[in-house]
Amino acid sequence: MLDDRAKLLLKTLVERYIAEGQPVGSRTLSQASGLELSPATIRNVMSDLESLGLITSPHTSAGRIPTARGYRLFVDTMLTTNEREQFATPSLAPDQPQKVIANAAHLLSSLSQFVGVVMAPRRASVFRQIEFLRLSDRRLLVIIVSPDGDVQNRVIFPDTDYSQSQLVEAANYINAHYAGLSIEQVRDRLQSEVEKLRGEIASLMQAAVQASTEVMSETQDEVVISGERNLLAVSDFSSDMGQLRRAFDLFEQKAQLMRLLDVSSKAEGVRIFIGGESKVVPFEELSIVSANYEVNGQVVGTLGVIGPTRMPYDRMIQIVDITSRLLTNALNHRK
Repeated sequence: MLDDRAKLLLKTLVERYIAEGQPVGSRTLSQASGLELSPATIRNVMSDLESLGLITSPHTSAGRIPTARGYRLFVDTMLTTNEREQFATPSLAPDQPQKVIANAAHLLSSLSQFVGVVMAPRRASVFRQIEFLRLSDRRLLVIIVSPDGDVQNRVIFPDTDYSQSQLVEAANYINAHYAGLSIEQVRDRLQSEVEKLRGEIASLMQAAVQASTEVMSETQDEVVISGERNLLAVSDFSSDMGQLRRAFDLFEQKAQLMRLLDVSSKAEGVRIFIGGESKVVPFEELSIVSANYEVNGQVVGTLGVIGPTRMPYDRMIQIVDITSRLLTNALNHRK
């Protein structure tokens, strides 16, 4: 357990390192903290903090820098944010969801000067209506209409050659008995009811479920990224091309980025993931500040800022929190 003196020195060290990007020495700490302590006393406290794994001393410098564990303690117990930062509160005008999301990603990157990411809303795997259209022998078009009127098409190749009248009958039956249910619910019911259904209806039901599942998996969880080039101006990355390359690889591998954002979607409020403290963030040099956004009171996606571990967390928290509120408001008031 740290005493108040050790906490103040750690807080001062982290803040100075975030601001200047250079290892912090004992003399600087003595002046910046306002504590009337001898250099020897400060060095002893630094040694204690280092033994706790909160700071480390680069072999090229006598100063110290925070570790991932030190950043975490700072973020969780020492970080204070102003009521409002010194930037004007922007706006996101209601528009098409894709455009609003792209604007939100751009807003995050422009305010933070790091990378803005937004995971697009998860599409509800529910259909309002399904139709079948015979294209040729054993070649059908499945038309899937979502509750909000979005239309998706899928060509399937059933084993049986159905007539158009059979397709109409099957579609009418499916829409009458299964419309409004999620694809998962339809799949569960189909397993228990398949023996009761006529052969052509059962097989078309299975084809429709498969087609719907494929459509939903292809169209959900898109990640919109903005401002990757901002990292070129960050000294932590520009001085090490290997680190920069690993960061850009993460943006290319959107599946990994989606898994990372999905973890943060399971909690309320703004969350901070610091590289090196867990397997959530794959690189020690990166941190992520993220929050959820909602539509009709339901969490539908996650957004955040990705930047160097040495980032001004208080400002990032406010930027992410404000943008999540703006995006929620824009999506809920879309005409």
